[in-house]
Amino acid sequence: MTSAYPHKGSSAIQSPLVFAFIYRYYEVELQYVLTPCPLVLSPQIPQVSYASTAPELSDNTRYDFFSRVVPPDTYQAQAMVDIVKAMRWNYVSTVASEGNYGESGVDAFIQKSREDGGVCISQSVKIPREPKLGEFDKVIRRLSENPNARVVILFANEDDIRRILQAAKKANQTGHFIWVGSDSWGSKISPILNQEEMAEGAVTILPKRQSIRGFDRYFISRTLDNNRRNIWFAEFWENNFQCKLSRHALKKGSGIKKCTNHERIGKDSSYEQEGKVQFVVDAVYAMAHALHNMHKELCPGKVGLCSKMETINGTMLLKFIHNVNFTGIAGTPVIFNVNGDAPGRYEIYQYQMKHNTTEYKIIGHWADQLHLDEMRWPGGTWQVPQSICSQPCHPGERKKTVKGVPCCWHCERCDGYQYQADTYSCKMCRFDLRPNENHTACEAIPIVKLEWSSPWAVIPVLIAVLGIMATMFVVATFIRYNDTPIVKASGRELSYVLLTGIFLCYATTFLMISAPDVGICSLRRIFLGLGMSISYAALLTKTNRIYRIFEQGKMSVSAPRFISPASQLVITFSLISVQLLGVCIWFGVDPSQAIIDYEDQRTSNPDMSRGVLKCDISDLSLICLLGFSMLLMVTCTVYAIKTRGVPETFNEAKPIGFTMYTTCIVWLAFIPIFFGTSQSTEKMYIQTTTLTISVSLSASVSLGMLYMPKVYVVLFHPEQNVPKRKRSLKAVVTAATMSNKFPTKGGLRPNGEAKSELCESLETQG
Repeated sequence: MTSAYPHKGSSAIQSPLVFAFIYRYYEVELQYVLTPCPLVLSPQIPQVSYASTAPELSDNTRYDFFSRVVPPDTYQAQAMVDIVKAMRWNYVSTVASEGNYGESGVDAFIQKSREDGGVCISQSVKIPREPKLGEFDKVIRRLSENPNARVVILFANEDDIRRILQAAKKANQTGHFIWVGSDSWGSKISPILNQEEMAEGAVTILPKRQSIRGFDRYFISRTLDNNRRNIWFAEFWENNFQCKLSRHALKKGSGIKKCTNHERIGKDSSYEQEGKVQFVVDAVYAMAHALHNMHKELCPGKVGLCSKMETINGTMLLKFIHNVNFTGIAGTPVIFNVNGDAPGRYEIYQYQMKHNTTEYKIIGHWADQLHLDEMRWPGGTWQVPQSICSQPCHPGERKKTVKGVPCCWHCERCDGYQYQADTYSCKMCRFDLRPNENHTACEAIPIVKLEWSSPWAVIPVLIAVLGIMATMFVVATFIRYNDTPIVKASGRELSYVLLTGIFLCYATTFLMISAPDVGICSLRRIFLGLGMSISYAALLTKTNRIYRIFEQGKMSVSAPRFISPASQLVITFSLISVQLLGVCIWFGVDPSQAIIDYEDQRTSNPDMSRGVLKCDISDLSLICLLGFSMLLMVTCTVYAIKTRGVPETFNEAKPIGFTMYTTCIVWLAFIPIFFGTSQSTEKMYIQTTTLTISVSLSASVSLGMLYMPKVYVVLFHPEQNVPKRKRSLKAVVTAATMSNKFPTKGGLRPNGEAKSELCESLETQG
């Protein structure tokens, strides 16, 4: 019933000696099926092994009549993979002794690690059957090539394990490697003898087993006299007691004594029960139970063999072997799966050093699942040593795996507006979001708007407030002195229209700084261009009136058409209506709304990114909105140039001209500032401030040059604000023309007598 199949040959239990003792001890249990009649077996002979663990023995196509009461190394490999993963090691090396046991064990470990994932192999080293000098030093050098792979999986025989530890000690690698040994290491002392410090922290594995008390009592009672039937016992006796039974075998000076037969096992020699005794007993019982069950089925009620069992059918016996289910000598169930393998049950050991004492301590067990207790590592620490290829990436970093080695990676930062979507990828945040501080998620981009307390708003508001106060002062003065000559001469109706436009220009500042919403944005569309359109429409009407009067006066004594105040108001409001019509069409095509622009302040640094709350007025829309006002301004400037020959003492041609020249300069300065900052992160502030100040300056130029001198005369020189005698239009125009030729004479008439006469004459004729 012993196995002839491949297994690890280093275990002493494989010798027939111990099996013979065990079989003899339990022979009485088999009396009911073992009769003097010889059993004739077919060539298909079922076998039950107590030690062979090679994985390939599970292959039913090759070893279909093979069964075993020990688990195959595939379970052991799975347990070792579970240990590695439980310790969070993902980068390990393997060492195998050349041969079936070592190579198959490592192959099983590698296969299981690939199936489960998360474990990679740094080095896979094989030790030759007959290693050359320095072979183990070479093994240690290979294992040291990657210092991050500290864990070494060992499927090697005792001698190879011992020599590996020696080589590691020689290379001054004490405490560096963490050994995970298979059952060939187990809890044996011989591999680590005199090099215990190299094995500290080693984790080893053994099939779960128990010491059989009855066997100890039986075995130590065996002597040469009561165990003659065992043909190997004499050889065991000589080796155990270091003596010779035959005088002829003794050599002089060898120091070997002659056996006396008074030696006793366990008394005159050390004795420790072999670890696989339990499995030998279970193997015997498995065969006994199979034969017993087969006998009950084929020979019911009969003692001894019947004719049906005279020739044993191997296939039938194999079926009974696979169907056995009983409690083994250690109290664990003995069963077989379809491949004839026993279930995997292992005990996990760790070689620990504490207070200068060493021991193999059971720190867990494995039976389909791993259970581990607290472990002690080299240096007496409880912290699990690392054996990983790459350090874990920080939050906000993605893993970029090394090709072919999934456990090794480079950490790449999710930069810019990216966030860590998962372990291996970064994704862009939505347009209205930005990554948080560690780039693990996205958060809302802060929304900003121009605040009243901002320096960008304070200056325009201050200018606007002063401008409104000045405008209201001028309006109040004009109303108070509405019937005086200077107020009349300035064209009262158009003056009030112009002052209204100036007031709206100043008031626009408050709309531009107010928090955008649908109402504010609608008012911006209406009044931003309306104030300037009213101002320049009134000025254009005035300059056109002066131009036509002087052109007409050169040719005829009759007054030009449409120069009365009513006509002038109609012309002015007609021009203003063009602006209002355009705004209405804009409202119909694209209703006003407040939007959050996330592109204006989308900086390369997400922390500085802001969403800008603003009205949906683009730069192009703004130009279109102000375009008509600009056209009126340019046209007015052209007429101002045409009337530049009119004497400054006659009407307002010269002040209007200076006003338009200054206004053009203001807006020429505005354009490069406004569009030159379109890429700036401060665009909202710069453009709003520039626009409001430009509009306010335009209004201030008109207010200062056209009305402040009149207010000054009205308030501080009332003697000049008196009516003059009236003459005909022809006489007035002729006087003006002559005055242009002789400016010194015209200057002798304070307050512009010709000017008053001209205006009053035109008003009368209008």
